[in-house]
Amino acid sequence: MKKILFIVVLLSTTVAFSQQKTFEKEVKKISKKIEIITKQQKDSLKVKVEKINIRLDKKEITKEMATALKKEAAIYHARNIERLVGLQEQKLQQLVQDKASGKLKKITETDNEGTFSIGGVKFKINYDDESYLEREKRRERRRKKRGYRSKRTTSQIIFAMGVNNVLNGDFSSLNNSEYKFWQSHFYEVGFSFKTRLAKDAGKLYFKYGVSYLWNNLRPINNQYHVAIGNVTSLATHTETLTENRLRNVQIIFPMHLEFDFSKNGTYNDGKKRDRRNNSVRIGVGGFFGFNKSTKQFLAYKNAQGTKVEEIQKGEFNTNTINYGLSAYIGYESTSLYVKYDTNTLFKNSDLRNISIGIRFDFD
Repeated sequence: MKKILFIVVLLSTTVAFSQQKTFEKEVKKISKKIEIITKQQKDSLKVKVEKINIRLDKKEITKEMATALKKEAAIYHARNIERLVGLQEQKLQQLVQDKASGKLKKITETDNEGTFSIGGVKFKINYDDESYLEREKRRERRRKKRGYRSKRTTSQIIFAMGVNNVLNGDFSSLNNSEYKFWQSHFYEVGFSFKTRLAKDAGKLYFKYGVSYLWNNLRPINNQYHVAIGNVTSLATHTETLTENRLRNVQIIFPMHLEFDFSKNGTYNDGKKRDRRNNSVRIGVGGFFGFNKSTKQFLAYKNAQGTKVEEIQKGEFNTNTINYGLSAYIGYESTSLYVKYDTNTLFKNSDLRNISIGIRFDFD
């Protein structure tokens, strides 16, 4: 009987000691979690306050706005601490109740690190002693590094339009042009890339891409184009024309050296930040391409009063290969644009196409 009583007392003592040891261990884990939560929220608040101060120094916000933002951030993280710590305090209360009622289970050797059971419910605490602030700084460094690499080349959508005409030797020939100046139009739609030539932030770029171009020419004095053999010339139509237009559709590959005078910014670490299309831009270069199609559109009323519309398709002795010079100057995305074909418009002719208009470079 004494032996049995001794064994019972020994087992009871062992169980009680084991439960006490488990209880103390879990209390320490919950306390550690509360400490981590508090530190993370305070570090997060510190990061936000630093960012607000940077914006204030750059005069992006007023002093009153900075104070309001700091107060808002402090309230947010104080509520986070209250909510998250409250959850841990509930676990602690449940732990005390289970210890008093003898429901506390000992953590076995196979349990995962940071996992324990209370009243048959498993809990897991993930420990992370690393400072939240340090992690945020590393993320910021990675973001900056990606930013430096990604801004070497950007892309734009190009749209241009304006007046189109021809030169016969020099600019003075525009005064005697046989084409209507304000009614002859051009349109250009394209896609371009803009690559900075310097490794770090700079002002000089190489711009290149592809464009679809429509050049329209409207003759004066009721004239239209006639191709006889290898010569294309203008002749007077026998009917009164309400529409007389020659349209060349081209695919061209423009290339420019662009000087972008946008003011560069600076990152927190002192490295220059490349900014573009925020100031004056000057582009000088040229293009080459080919003529895709040529059509002449004519409209008039015949002797019976019936409206007649003609679409004449043919080469009209236009040159297949096109090349020339182009330039633009402007501010931000809008520029004044000039394009001049150094090749002749027609074979066996001295006429060269010139276009002047407005150009948009949309990032």
